[in-house]
Amino acid sequence: MLKVNFAQKNKSSCKVLCLGAHCDDIEIGCGGTILKLIENYPDIEFYWVVFSADQQRAQEVSESTDVFLRHAKEKNIAIKNFRDGFFPYIGLEIKEYFEQLKQEFSPDLIFTHYRNDLHQDHRLISDLTWNTFRDHLILEYEIPKYDGDLGFPNFFVHLNETTCRRKIEYILGSFKTQAENQWFSEQTFLAILRLRGIESNAPDGYAEAFYCRKMVL
Repeated sequence: MLKVNFAQKNKSSCKVLCLGAHCDDIEIGCGGTILKLIENYPDIEFYWVVFSADQQRAQEVSESTDVFLRHAKEKNIAIKNFRDGFFPYIGLEIKEYFEQLKQEFSPDLIFTHYRNDLHQDHRLISDLTWNTFRDHLILEYEIPKYDGDLGFPNFFVHLNETTCRRKIEYILGSFKTQAENQWFSEQTFLAILRLRGIESNAPDGYAEAFYCRKMVL
Protein backbone atom coordinates (compact mmCIF):
# COMPACT_ATOMS: atom_id res chain seq x y z
CA MET A 1 0.00 0.00 0.00
CA LEU A 2 1.44 3.39 -1.01
CA LYS A 3 1.54 5.92 1.82
CA VAL A 4 1.70 9.69 2.06
CA ASN A 5 3.46 10.21 5.35
CA PHE A 6 1.59 12.51 7.73
CA ALA A 7 3.08 10.66 10.72
CA GLN A 8 6.51 12.26 11.11
CA LYS A 9 7.40 15.77 12.16
CA ASN A 10 8.00 17.92 9.12
CA LYS A 11 9.72 21.29 9.27
CA SER A 12 8.47 22.42 5.88
CA SER A 13 5.51 24.74 5.60
CA CYS A 14 2.14 23.40 4.51
CA LYS A 15 -0.82 25.38 3.19
CA VAL A 16 -4.21 23.71 3.54
CA LEU A 17 -7.54 24.81 2.06
CA CYS A 18 -10.63 23.40 3.80
CA LEU A 19 -13.97 23.75 2.00
CA GLY A 20 -17.33 22.96 3.57
CA ALA A 21 -20.82 23.68 2.29
CA HIS A 22 -22.22 23.87 5.82
CA CYS A 23 -20.95 24.75 9.25
CA ASP A 24 -19.85 21.38 10.62
CA ASP A 25 -18.96 19.59 7.37
CA ILE A 26 -15.19 20.11 7.54
CA GLU A 27 -14.92 19.01 11.15
CA ILE A 28 -17.01 15.88 10.61
CA GLY A 29 -15.29 14.96 7.36
CA CYS A 30 -11.65 15.58 8.20
CA GLY A 31 -11.33 17.01 11.72
CA GLY A 32 -9.05 14.21 12.91
CA THR A 33 -6.73 14.58 9.94
CA ILE A 34 -6.55 18.33 10.55
CA LEU A 35 -5.52 17.74 14.16
CA LYS A 36 -2.86 15.28 13.01
CA LEU A 37 -1.51 17.68 10.38
CA ILE A 38 -1.22 20.48 12.93
CA GLU A 39 0.68 18.15 15.25
CA ASN A 40 3.18 17.21 12.56
CA TYR A 41 3.54 20.48 10.61
CA PRO A 42 4.49 23.30 13.01
CA ASP A 43 4.39 25.86 10.16
CA ILE A 44 1.00 24.83 8.83
CA GLU A 45 -1.37 27.48 7.46
CA PHE A 46 -5.12 27.07 6.97
CA TYR A 47 -7.68 28.81 4.80
CA TRP A 48 -11.07 27.58 6.06
CA VAL A 49 -14.21 28.33 4.05
CA VAL A 50 -17.80 27.65 5.09
CA PHE A 51 -20.26 28.53 2.32
CA SER A 52 -23.56 28.70 4.21
CA ALA A 53 -24.21 30.00 7.73
CA ASP A 54 -26.69 32.18 9.58
CA GLN A 55 -25.51 34.30 12.50
CA GLN A 56 -25.95 31.60 15.14
CA ARG A 57 -24.21 28.91 13.16
CA ALA A 58 -21.42 31.29 12.18
CA GLN A 59 -20.72 31.70 15.88
CA GLU A 60 -20.47 27.93 16.15
CA VAL A 61 -17.93 27.89 13.33
CA SER A 62 -15.85 30.45 15.22
CA GLU A 63 -15.97 28.33 18.36
CA SER A 64 -15.02 25.21 16.44
CA THR A 65 -12.10 26.72 14.54
CA ASP A 66 -10.81 28.22 17.78
CA VAL A 67 -10.29 24.72 19.18
CA PHE A 68 -9.46 22.76 16.02
CA LEU A 69 -6.92 25.33 14.78
CA ARG A 70 -5.66 26.45 18.17
CA HIS A 71 -2.07 25.38 17.44
CA ALA A 72 -1.96 26.22 13.72
CA LYS A 73 0.64 28.83 12.81
CA GLU A 74 -1.78 30.83 10.66
CA LYS A 75 -5.49 30.65 9.92
CA ASN A 76 -7.94 32.57 7.79
CA ILE A 77 -11.63 31.80 8.35
CA ALA A 78 -14.21 32.80 5.72
CA ILE A 79 -17.90 32.32 6.52
CA LYS A 80 -20.28 32.97 3.61
CA ASN A 81 -24.06 33.14 3.56
CA PHE A 82 -25.02 31.43 0.31
CA ARG A 83 -28.54 30.01 0.61
CA ASP A 84 -28.57 26.56 2.20
CA GLY A 85 -30.02 23.88 -0.07
CA PHE A 86 -29.97 26.06 -3.19
CA PHE A 87 -26.32 25.90 -4.27
CA PRO A 88 -26.97 24.41 -7.74
CA TYR A 89 -29.35 27.28 -8.49
CA ILE A 90 -26.89 30.00 -7.47
CA GLY A 91 -23.83 28.29 -8.89
CA LEU A 92 -22.68 31.40 -10.76
CA GLU A 93 -22.26 33.36 -7.54
CA ILE A 94 -20.43 30.52 -5.84
CA LYS A 95 -18.20 30.00 -8.88
CA GLU A 96 -17.25 33.68 -8.81
CA TYR A 97 -16.22 33.29 -5.18
CA PHE A 98 -14.08 30.27 -6.08
CA GLU A 99 -12.28 32.37 -8.69
CA GLN A 100 -11.61 35.00 -6.05
CA LEU A 101 -10.36 32.34 -3.66
CA LYS A 102 -7.92 31.01 -6.26
CA GLN A 103 -6.29 34.43 -6.46
CA GLU A 104 -5.98 34.73 -2.68
CA PHE A 105 -4.57 31.34 -1.70
CA SER A 106 -2.46 28.65 -3.36
CA PRO A 107 -2.73 25.52 -1.22
CA ASP A 108 -0.58 22.40 -1.06
CA LEU A 109 -3.57 20.32 0.02
CA ILE A 110 -7.33 20.78 -0.35
CA PHE A 111 -10.12 19.09 1.59
CA THR A 112 -13.53 19.18 -0.06
CA HIS A 113 -16.76 17.20 -0.36
CA TYR A 114 -17.06 13.78 -2.01
CA ARG A 115 -18.05 13.97 -5.68
CA ASN A 116 -20.90 11.43 -5.27
CA ASP A 117 -22.35 12.90 -2.09
CA LEU A 118 -26.14 12.92 -2.45
CA HIS A 119 -26.54 16.37 -0.91
CA GLN A 120 -26.79 18.86 -3.77
CA ASP A 121 -24.81 21.58 -1.97
CA HIS A 122 -21.97 19.17 -1.21
CA ARG A 123 -21.75 18.00 -4.82
CA LEU A 124 -21.54 21.52 -6.20
CA ILE A 125 -18.69 22.45 -3.86
CA SER A 126 -16.83 19.30 -4.93
CA ASP A 127 -17.36 20.03 -8.63
CA LEU A 128 -16.22 23.64 -8.32
CA THR A 129 -13.17 22.59 -6.32
CA TRP A 130 -11.99 20.45 -9.21
CA ASN A 131 -13.03 23.03 -11.77
CA THR A 132 -11.02 25.75 -10.04
CA PHE A 133 -7.94 23.99 -8.63
CA ARG A 134 -6.31 21.79 -11.26
CA ASP A 135 -2.73 21.38 -10.02
CA HIS A 136 -3.35 20.50 -6.39
CA LEU A 137 -3.69 17.46 -4.17
CA ILE A 138 -7.42 17.22 -3.45
CA LEU A 139 -8.92 14.85 -0.90
CA GLU A 140 -12.69 14.42 -0.82
CA TYR A 141 -14.10 13.69 2.63
CA GLU A 142 -17.32 11.87 3.54
CA ILE A 143 -20.31 12.84 5.70
CA PRO A 144 -22.48 10.10 7.24
CA LYS A 145 -26.18 10.92 6.88
CA TYR A 146 -29.71 9.71 6.19
CA ASP A 147 -29.14 9.38 2.43
CA GLY A 148 -26.81 6.41 2.92
CA ASP A 149 -24.27 7.51 0.32
CA LEU A 150 -21.07 6.17 1.88
CA GLY A 151 -18.89 4.66 -0.82
CA PHE A 152 -15.53 2.94 -1.22
CA PRO A 153 -12.76 5.41 -0.28
CA ASN A 154 -9.19 4.83 -1.46
CA PHE A 155 -7.15 7.12 0.81
CA PHE A 156 -6.91 6.65 4.59
CA VAL A 157 -5.36 8.66 7.41
CA HIS A 158 -4.70 6.54 10.50
CA LEU A 159 -5.61 8.16 13.81
CA ASN A 160 -5.08 7.19 17.42
CA GLU A 161 -7.99 7.03 19.83
CA THR A 162 -6.96 10.21 21.63
CA THR A 163 -7.18 12.25 18.42
CA CYS A 164 -10.55 10.70 17.57
CA ARG A 165 -11.93 11.55 20.99
CA ARG A 166 -10.67 15.13 20.70
CA LYS A 167 -12.31 15.49 17.30
CA ILE A 168 -15.65 14.28 18.61
CA GLU A 169 -15.42 16.38 21.77
CA TYR A 170 -14.74 19.53 19.75
CA ILE A 171 -17.64 18.84 17.36
CA LEU A 172 -20.20 18.11 20.05
CA GLY A 173 -19.03 21.04 22.14
CA SER A 174 -19.11 23.58 19.32
CA PHE A 175 -22.23 22.75 17.29
CA LYS A 176 -24.90 22.75 19.96
CA THR A 177 -27.70 23.64 17.52
CA GLN A 178 -27.30 20.18 16.00
CA ALA A 179 -27.68 18.25 19.25
CA GLU A 180 -31.36 17.47 18.59
CA ASN A 181 -30.55 15.57 15.39
CA GLN A 182 -30.57 11.82 16.02
CA TRP A 183 -27.47 11.26 13.87
CA PHE A 184 -25.40 13.94 15.62
CA SER A 185 -23.82 11.79 18.31
CA GLU A 186 -20.57 10.40 19.63
CA GLN A 187 -21.64 6.92 18.51
CA THR A 188 -22.10 8.02 14.89
CA PHE A 189 -18.76 9.76 14.62
CA LEU A 190 -16.83 7.03 16.41
CA ALA A 191 -18.50 4.31 14.33
CA ILE A 192 -17.35 5.70 10.98
CA LEU A 193 -13.82 6.22 12.34
CA ARG A 194 -13.73 2.63 13.55
CA LEU A 195 -15.13 1.24 10.31
CA ARG A 196 -12.53 3.04 8.19
CA GLY A 197 -9.86 1.91 10.65
CA ILE A 198 -10.84 -1.70 10.03
CA GLU A 199 -10.81 -1.21 6.26
CA SER A 200 -7.29 0.28 6.30
CA ASN A 201 -5.82 -2.00 8.98
CA ALA A 202 -5.06 0.99 11.20
CA PRO A 203 -2.67 0.14 14.08
CA ASP A 204 -4.89 1.86 16.66
CA GLY A 205 -8.13 0.84 14.96
CA TYR A 206 -9.29 4.26 13.73
CA ALA A 207 -9.01 6.24 10.49
CA GLU A 208 -10.58 8.96 8.40
CA ALA A 209 -11.22 8.07 4.79
CA PHE A 210 -11.06 10.12 1.61
CA TYR A 211 -11.52 9.82 -2.11
CA CYS A 212 -8.42 10.75 -4.11
CA ARG A 213 -8.93 10.97 -7.87
CA LYS A 214 -5.39 12.01 -8.81
CA MET A 215 -2.05 11.92 -7.03
CA VAL A 216 1.53 12.36 -8.21
CA LEU A 217 4.26 10.62 -6.19
